[in-house]
Amino acid sequence: MSDTEPFPAASSSDPASAQRLFEGEPEQGAEPKRRSLGPLRMIYREAAKYPDKVALAFFALLITAAATLAIPAGFKLIIDNGFGGNGDPANIGRWFRYLLMIVGVLAIGTALRFYFVSWIGERVVADIRLKVHANLLRQEPGFYEENSPKEISSRMTSDTAIIEQVVGTTVSVALRNTLMAIGGTIYLFYLAPSLTLGMALVIPAVVIPITVFGRRLRNVSRTSQDRVADVGAMVTEVLSAMKIVQSFNQETRETTRFGEAVEQIFSVAKRRILIRAAMTSVIILLIFGSITLLMWRGAVGVSEGAISGGTIAAFVITGGLVAGAFGSLTEVYGDLLRGAGAASRLNELLTASAQIAPPARPQSLPTPARGSLSFRNVTFRYPTRPEPPALRDFTLEVEPGETVAIVGPSGAGKSTIFQLAERFYDPQAGTVRLDGIPLTSVDPRDVRERIAFVPQDGVLFSANARDNLRYGNWYASDEAIWEAARAANAEEFLRALPEGLDTFLGEDGTRLSGGQQQRIAIARAVLRDAPILLLDEATSALDAESERLVQDALEQLMEDRTTLVIAHRLATVRAADRIVVMEDGRIVEQGTHRQLTAAGGLYARLAKLQFDMPQAGAA
Repeated sequence: MSDTEPFPAASSSDPASAQRLFEGEPEQGAEPKRRSLGPLRMIYREAAKYPDKVALAFFALLITAAATLAIPAGFKLIIDNGFGGNGDPANIGRWFRYLLMIVGVLAIGTALRFYFVSWIGERVVADIRLKVHANLLRQEPGFYEENSPKEISSRMTSDTAIIEQVVGTTVSVALRNTLMAIGGTIYLFYLAPSLTLGMALVIPAVVIPITVFGRRLRNVSRTSQDRVADVGAMVTEVLSAMKIVQSFNQETRETTRFGEAVEQIFSVAKRRILIRAAMTSVIILLIFGSITLLMWRGAVGVSEGAISGGTIAAFVITGGLVAGAFGSLTEVYGDLLRGAGAASRLNELLTASAQIAPPARPQSLPTPARGSLSFRNVTFRYPTRPEPPALRDFTLEVEPGETVAIVGPSGAGKSTIFQLAERFYDPQAGTVRLDGIPLTSVDPRDVRERIAFVPQDGVLFSANARDNLRYGNWYASDEAIWEAARAANAEEFLRALPEGLDTFLGEDGTRLSGGQQQRIAIARAVLRDAPILLLDEATSALDAESERLVQDALEQLMEDRTTLVIAHRLATVRAADRIVVMEDGRIVEQGTHRQLTAAGGLYARLAKLQFDMPQAGAA
């Protein structure tokens, strides 16, 4: 793996390797990673941006811990001075009012602690989501070939939910119990040093099981999170392809596959639960067992008059609080490990570096834009498909205002030309130039600002018609939007929508027909008003009537623009200024339709298959 790769790319021929990488497990022969609470530093850095809220939360935490530890002292005073006093009701009431005051302080402090800690948790998660999303938008398409978008989506939901719990609850509980354990231990030494020293002897017996069980719990927690992420990715995949699932009657298979994945989650969860249950059981047995023995000794001391009743009562209550704090810390540790695993997975997304990024000193493109595009001796291999090359020593000069059609069999490299033109990838050899400037010297955003793209499928977003149309120019006015819709032959059906431009188009535009979706994609490109137009088989999936309407819209869009057209239907590109014929990543022919047909090469064979087929079928 190169130093610049954001994630290790698993071989497609090695599913086990890919699985290991998704689970965070090392490859064979690799040194296993040591998991710890270190990834939680990312959460700390985010929380540290709000020092006032952190300070208030910590102050409230101190108040609640102190108030909790003051309750045993209150009972000591009540027993020794109230019950053991002269029986004066006023004297008894004095100590109970003191205890009520402590309870009131505890209630207010708890409310403040909950508010500020929860605020920090929500804010930190929101900031992490924003940062991860922003970094994902900077990644090139090749990143998503190597890393499943569905897996990433699952990380953005399940892992951030875990972090929200850790920041909003677990960390607060951990700090509170740490303060309780420390403060309570100090108070126990004050009350009965000899009893407390005996209790302190059991601490090593508690630490050793935490270490042993914690190591196993770390590994199982990470695996459990990965299994949940896999299920989320599977649900997204199946639901988005529901028509295919039902068309091929694969509901039973998908149910079985989902059931197996859920059972894997349950199996891993059982291991995690068993480990945590065993750890909690052993530690509670050690802590409370030792405290019981110490209390036994204390009771003997009371009977002998060496210790007051109030002191032993305070010791018992404080000992219970300290034991509870230590016991809770063992459970909290497991939650912190889960949070560390989630933070580690999100940090991978947060720190992934984009392979396609602006140079340190980007060069400006010439103005006004000319619209020339040049490929010189370009060789390109996709990162996940290095062999064979998608383009081999490819050279093509497209003049301003020229319409160039690119044809050829599937896998010839046609779509790769568009990918390089928009600088979604950089070639391994050769240069791609826009208006004479190498794309690697220019900010990718400036390159894409001069290109309008109409994909093979009219990709729409789960939004209303207006937002889908103005995606090409977000600040376009309604007047400009309607003008673009008119140019794309989309005005009529858009005005017929129930709420016009405010009509929600459904997920992926499912409330529109294929032809309507494609015309919206064309209108979006019209609004872009870019000097270069890329058309990727924009009419291939349409019926005859929709194709005619879309083709008419495209002809208007192509006027006075440099246009590259990928087409399998040769009838749609016969009028192109030049037709480039590709095979195996190379140009094998180029010329006009008439010239190429007369040459008798690959284009002529493709044309014969398409244009003669209807007549043959009729015969």
